[in-house]
Amino acid sequence: MKTRKDIKEEYKQMKFQMGVFQIKNKSNNKVFVDHSVDMASTWNRHKFELKFGTHVNRELQKDWNEKGEDNFDFGILSELKQDDDRKVDYAKELRLLQQMIIEEMNISKELRY
Repeated sequence: MKTRKDIKEEYKQMKFQMGVFQIKNKSNNKVFVDHSVDMASTWNRHKFELKFGTHVNRELQKDWNEKGEDNFDFGILSELKQDDDRKVDYAKELRLLQQMIIEEMNISKELRY
């Protein structure tokens, strides 16, 4: 039987899909861009919050309530691969990557949540 310590160590060794993603409103092309070291979990959290009306971005929440879930797409904009050979601050790398993507895509403030 695995001990709590063993389970914790296994979790630390797991590799998650890291990257930058968007939630896009198909009717007005507005996007909510975010990053995560675990995109699947973060997407589930955003979706849960939107479904229950508790999302921190009030404008996105309002559009979700008015247009419905089917009016929104979740898309991965860029992935970041884990490097086992060096110590990396992935949160910092992802923040920088998110900013670069927003600039490269030339997403105006009017089209961002």
